[in-house]
Amino acid sequence: MKILVTGAAGRLGSRLLTELNSRGHETTGADIVGEQVVRVDVGDFVATRALVEDIKPDILIHPAGWTDVDGCAREPEKAIAINGMGTQHVALAAAQIGIPILYVSTNEVFDGELGRAYREYDATNPINPYGYSKWVGERSLLHINPKHYIVRTSWLFAHGGKNFIQSILGAAQAGKPLRVVTDEVANPTYNDDLAVAIAKLIETERYGIYHLVNEGAISRWDFARYFLDKVGYGDIALDKITSAEWVRASVPPAFAGLDNLSGKHIGITLRPWQEAVDLFLQKEGLLK
Repeated sequence: MKILVTGAAGRLGSRLLTELNSRGHETTGADIVGEQVVRVDVGDFVATRALVEDIKPDILIHPAGWTDVDGCAREPEKAIAINGMGTQHVALAAAQIGIPILYVSTNEVFDGELGRAYREYDATNPINPYGYSKWVGERSLLHINPKHYIVRTSWLFAHGGKNFIQSILGAAQAGKPLRVVTDEVANPTYNDDLAVAIAKLIETERYGIYHLVNEGAISRWDFARYFLDKVGYGDIALDKITSAEWVRASVPPAFAGLDNLSGKHIGITLRPWQEAVDLFLQKEGLLK
């Protein structure tokens, strides 16, 4: 297939290009920054439409977005402009030439009050500006382009980028005190595994909503304790706190684990999060 990937300079976008190329697809990456990408700002509808019409891909994959959750809380209108209206622009551009689109969304479209892992068609109810902006993107896509995949994921960790694992390990290496919340639960998800799952999904042409995460939901504290122990920091204290004690701009959903029900139905699953973390640490040269 001929595939256009937005956000191609980002961790997921760049990994998608690598994975899709390895599977024999013809890819074009687009972003506002980066090398070897076509420059486009999805906030500019005219430019986005012109790019899609020029390339004429068979499918458009749209992981581009503003993922700074606290930044979105401080500037909610900017979040909607990028994550909501930007998604509307690519959805319209894809629909106008009759191609499908895959949009990468988040577990934060849920409120965290259900008491179990969310399935794909459970009711959404975002409680923070980031989740709301991604929900706006979902709704735009649902109404504009019937040939759609919505892929929700959570707690991505990737090589070469700043994420929760690297932040905690950096603080541990610097000898800083570690405090992590116990009442925020979701699925840690390995960027490389997600890219493989997305590549498999678009080859099925089974449109719909999918939760693509590594298996198993865990608290932030248990997640941190696991990888600290794995890299030889088992003796380092990790204080337990509640989210109320961790002051930040955004309020995340408390229990927003995702259940990959739709993916399993068509044979697409991701390994348990522990195995994914072990592989990540091994590739980073950190596994003891």
